[in-house]
Amino acid sequence: MFALADCNNFFVSCERVFRPDLERSPVLVLSNNDGCVISRSNEVKALGVKMGVPVYQIRDAIERNHITVFSSNFTLYGDMSDRVHLTLLQMVPDIEIYSIDEAFLDLRGMENTDMDLLAKKISKTCRRNTGIPVSVGVAPTKTLAKIASKLCKTYPKLQGGCYMNRPEDIEKVLKKFPVNDVWGIGRKHNAFLSMLNIKSAADFAALNPEFVEKQFSITGLRTWRELHGEPCIGFTNEVPAKQQICSSRSFSKEIYELEPLCKQVSLFVSMVCEKLRKQGGVCNQAMVFVLTNRHRQNLPQQFEEKMVTFQVATDSTLEINAAIMKALPRLFRKGYGYKKAGVILSEISSGKAVQSALFDAVDHGKHGRAMKAMDYINAKEGKNKVAVASQDPEGIRMNRNHLSPQYTTKWSDILVVNSG
Repeated sequence: MFALADCNNFFVSCERVFRPDLERSPVLVLSNNDGCVISRSNEVKALGVKMGVPVYQIRDAIERNHITVFSSNFTLYGDMSDRVHLTLLQMVPDIEIYSIDEAFLDLRGMENTDMDLLAKKISKTCRRNTGIPVSVGVAPTKTLAKIASKLCKTYPKLQGGCYMNRPEDIEKVLKKFPVNDVWGIGRKHNAFLSMLNIKSAADFAALNPEFVEKQFSITGLRTWRELHGEPCIGFTNEVPAKQQICSSRSFSKEIYELEPLCKQVSLFVSMVCEKLRKQGGVCNQAMVFVLTNRHRQNLPQQFEEKMVTFQVATDSTLEINAAIMKALPRLFRKGYGYKKAGVILSEISSGKAVQSALFDAVDHGKHGRAMKAMDYINAKEGKNKVAVASQDPEGIRMNRNHLSPQYTTKWSDILVVNSG
């Protein structure tokens, strides 16, 4: 048996934990720079507001329906996610973190447990310990467990937990479950499935397996088998190392000068290098890219990128930042307004097996000790307490006009209860 714990409308739910007055009110959360909708309460969904819609297109609806708007507060969301995961770990042998708001649960050794009762208990405990509503689905495969968790959101009478095991129950659910919502069936296949009049998960499961493998590759066949109750996706508690690491942002306003652009890009370098070291990796390549605002066609347009290669694979912020700062001026054009930039690390391998070079000009031992000290101080004292001099001390330039406090991670933002 597999279980999936899925936080309901997670970003909205995080905001509501500290604003209980908004429990039954329409609430939405916006992306970076307050650009698009990335999380909606059920009340907002009922109003017809779509995921990903630009906020400027729904300003009238926001005012007319008194929708409360929040800027994305990823520091808060990340901490609340950790609290949910900790609660889950206390109730099952192990968990596999799938995303910030989802985790698969390892139920091995719990075969004699009442799974329906367990699912409801996990949901109730998460709500009590963290304030976050969690839907828990239990089924013979991961794909069916995800479907079961979605049922909890549709049917409140399930009390946050759904055990879907009997073949007749699974068949009944699949007949009503949209095929485009099935885990493992990508968006690019939706048009093809529509042409075949495949509308439900049951329709997909009724296809010939040879046809499925031919049209949807081994991944589609694996999903087909999972829908038939055959486990094809195992449980793992190890997060796979990323083969590429990217940090990019859109700026609140166009940047027209090289110096402020360098400061922002240097910050991105620091972020990707920290992630690289966290997974114990090193990279052989780094790419920097810049682009103008494509929505302002009356202004000069540009998209440029530059790849730099390192003789010896590295994880040093100092070395990678120096190379990127040397490449960036070659991309910059005077008179162009840059709206977005980013840094991508690639050709990532394990830091335990680095091939040195005889004439390497970088003292990697010295850099390694410096990075270890930097990471330790920043982890203890707060992000960017120690940083390269070229980095912008004010952080990323973003519009966040509706940002909530960092209630759980910043002393000055902790809630104060008035006794009177």
